[in-house]
Amino acid sequence: MRKLTNMESAVIYHGKDIITSQNIDIEKLCLQHAKVSVFEHSFGVACLSMYISKKLRLKVNRRALVRGALLHDYFRYDWHVKDDSHRLHGFSHAKKALDNAEKDFLLNPIERDIIVRHMFPLNIRLPKYKESVIVCIADKICAMWEMLTYIKKY
Repeated sequence: MRKLTNMESAVIYHGKDIITSQNIDIEKLCLQHAKVSVFEHSFGVACLSMYISKKLRLKVNRRALVRGALLHDYFRYDWHVKDDSHRLHGFSHAKKALDNAEKDFLLNPIERDIIVRHMFPLNIRLPKYKESVIVCIADKICAMWEMLTYIKKY
């Protein structure tokens, strides 16, 4: 068994209640990009967000950063399955993720903003907080990495 990185340990520390929640298991079953599950993607976004904030020496609310990153894609369905409600997934899933997260967890304003605005610029709502900007950037980097790794492999 490999040793956890500092970023992974920090994500587990700040997001343990989310990581161990029952509904997070749905994310482990649904694919996000290529062969990466929604949970794996969200965990990676949380780790990269922590790394970016540390490397840039930004003062951030680490707990909110991690929790928002873990919940940014908490829409709890497989968007690859043909269904009319998934047709505009790119435009609508942030709001669905926020609705689901608010039902399952107590969120602060930074966490809410991260979740609902992580799809900028596809969704025109500008992030309000530096934590939101970091997660938005980390999300794009992780998505590209997941797709490029898949393409390279196959």
